Amino acid sequence: MTGEALSFSSKDAARTHVWDRLKEEKLAAFPFPPHGRIPNFKGSAEAARRLFTHPVFAQARALKINPDSAQAAVRAEALRRGIDVYVPTPKLAGGFWHIEAVHVPQDAVREAAAMSTMARWAREVPLSALPQMDAIVSGSVAVTPTGKRCGKGAGYADREYAILLELGHRPVPVATTVHDVQLVDDFPQTGTDEPLSLIVTPTRSIGVETPPEPPRGIDWASLTDADYADMPVLAELRDMLGKKL
Repeated sequence: MTGEALSFSSKDAARTHVWDRLKEEKLAAFPFPPHGRIPNFKGSAEAARRLFTHPVFAQARALKINPDSAQAAVRAEALRRGIDVYVPTPKLAGGFWHIEAVHVPQDAVREAAAMSTMARWAREVPLSALPQMDAIVSGSVAVTPTGKRCGKGAGYADREYAILLELGHRPVPVATTVHDVQLVDDFPQTGTDEPLSLIVTPTRSIGVETPPEPPRGIDWASLTDADYADMPVLAELRDMLGKKL
């Protein structure tokens, strides 16, 4: 792969490249296969530890971290350091969970960080009670050194970011942890994409000096009745803001 140009004409092409490479080079970790999901990867714990060497994350008190397996080590490391973790429920079906670090014993951080056992330690938090986050950690399929990110294609992370903006929260740094092979040269971006300011792999960190422009909020006109049915948190937000749609 050395010297290969890794610019793609679509996000789907970038995703397929990354998924195939993780599988073929046996770099993926459970759950398998990596395709169709935010892929877990070998070295995710090393990437998580490296993430918290950065001052914004080392000094954080509240982080929004995605629920995927690839970032379980990030959630555990945050709790281990006494940082409260806010996790969007998978597919935004149930809003956000709050794991209060002070209530999680050190020998239980992995259990509290794992989606399969998180419910014992987490409580659902209404949108109105979400605090200002210090930073965000999102899962990714492919990323670029210029701060572009693509997930699995459903747009959940982008909407979660936009929800916080709609609530009046100030923009904060967004990081991702990925395997080195998930870094590509380029792919197209849309105006609703969540921008990255820090990319961390098991071997290095890449700071993005000028991240892409963030979304300004929810693209309300694009939402359908099915979106509101699948993600009730969007209807809750719409009603909170008094949106007439």
